[in-house]
Amino acid sequence: MKKPTLGELDRISQQYHLELTPDDLASFQSLMSGTLASYSRLDELTEPTLPVKYPRTPGYRPLPHENPYNAWYWKTSIKGAASGILTGKAIAIKDNVCVAGVPMMNGTAVLEGYVPEVDATIVKRILDAGGEIAGKAVCESLCFSGSSFTADTGAVRNPHDESRTAGGSSSGSAALVAGGVVDMAIGGDQGGSIRIPASWCGIVGLKPTYGLVPYTGIFPIELTLDHTGPMARTVQDVALLLEAIAGADGLDPRQYNVQTAPYTASLTGEANNIRVGIVKEGFGILGLSEADVDEIVMEAAYRLEKVGCKVSEISIPMHRDGLHIWTPIATEGATMLMVKGNSMGTNWKGHYTTSLLDVYARGWQSRADDLSETTKLVLLAGQYMQDKYHGRYYAKAQNLGRLLKNTYDAALQECDVLVMPTLPLKATKLPASDASREERIARALEMLPNTAPFDVTGHPALSINAGMSAGLPVGMMLVGRYWDETTVLRVAHAFEQLN
Repeated sequence: MKKPTLGELDRISQQYHLELTPDDLASFQSLMSGTLASYSRLDELTEPTLPVKYPRTPGYRPLPHENPYNAWYWKTSIKGAASGILTGKAIAIKDNVCVAGVPMMNGTAVLEGYVPEVDATIVKRILDAGGEIAGKAVCESLCFSGSSFTADTGAVRNPHDESRTAGGSSSGSAALVAGGVVDMAIGGDQGGSIRIPASWCGIVGLKPTYGLVPYTGIFPIELTLDHTGPMARTVQDVALLLEAIAGADGLDPRQYNVQTAPYTASLTGEANNIRVGIVKEGFGILGLSEADVDEIVMEAAYRLEKVGCKVSEISIPMHRDGLHIWTPIATEGATMLMVKGNSMGTNWKGHYTTSLLDVYARGWQSRADDLSETTKLVLLAGQYMQDKYHGRYYAKAQNLGRLLKNTYDAALQECDVLVMPTLPLKATKLPASDASREERIARALEMLPNTAPFDVTGHPALSINAGMSAGLPVGMMLVGRYWDETTVLRVAHAFEQLN
């Protein structure tokens, strides 16, 4: 462990507005010897790791002819236990999730070449349940896009129209499921990144209650927004995968008082007397909502009466402020954790993937210009707000997030499930290679008004296909109470039976 030079200490003192003389700096340099001795001892100790139970080979990067929709980053075949609830299921893992021995890129060239030595908790649970991991699905660059063109491996194409986006950031996961390549997939969601591609690819995607599924071993964006969860073609398979991966692991600070349930048991095909509230503010978003999307979701919501639901329209005015509350949390939080914190940050207890931290820190700091345009925007805006306003607006947004949660909780006393369009618009065209930065960022972030608020509040939210328009899927979002995935899944399954 090298002792800092007086010049290095002088630069740090200026950064923190300290007025230190050369004698002061020399004094502090000497006083650091005790501190650095602890760091030196730390280098001699072996840190605990996450278990890797099942044999595997690294797999390979697929060639274009075996990579439909450009949705695979890496193909492999890791077989789990001989029996379990996921026996016979092929599962794609979003490429922000650690799978030991299999390369991980998280959509960005700054991480390319990194190979984790650990399995994320959910990977171990999938294998313990008898599932087969078929490979790593492409995700957007550092998962910071709701569209599917920011990954450094190229755009992921929508199986319904390959000229259009598959949605992001779990773009490859959705495309592989929708295209019938795998049975299930893991997605991640900080602003809608499970539900956005589920909606635009016409599959089922569930953002679970905050903390229900452990995030251990997964590249984070912002600790209070991070969610991971299941994607599949049917509600049954989403519920099945959720059963396999849900529950506390003792290593994730996002988890507190976690409550699980036998989710597949709730799928009865009916939803008698469940109260459904259609949230008016989720429709008619100025400059964004498409009339056919609103009409299809409204009609689908009222069709729930055929399976026993009691449907009514409700108003939650604060819903329209949800995106504005999310924005400072995502912008400043991601800057502090995902970028300056080198993916791990500080001030939380749990498992730190130190190998990921090392490789990513060296990568982004030496190749910052290779970060995506959306990441650069977040970094510039987030650091400006931190420098200028010292985190005040991040703090205010977190305080308002509690009020937003309470507002939805109050509505969920009158209703059992809230309904609105997952996204206000259908899948957009992939931008041309020469599209401007302004166009690319607009296409990457424009679709968030209905999805992002529930990453702030942590309520479970599921997207299911409500119908088709012009050959493109339209998603309907169902939102439930904390830990009440069973009701959300029950309603979604009952709706599925109508089609």
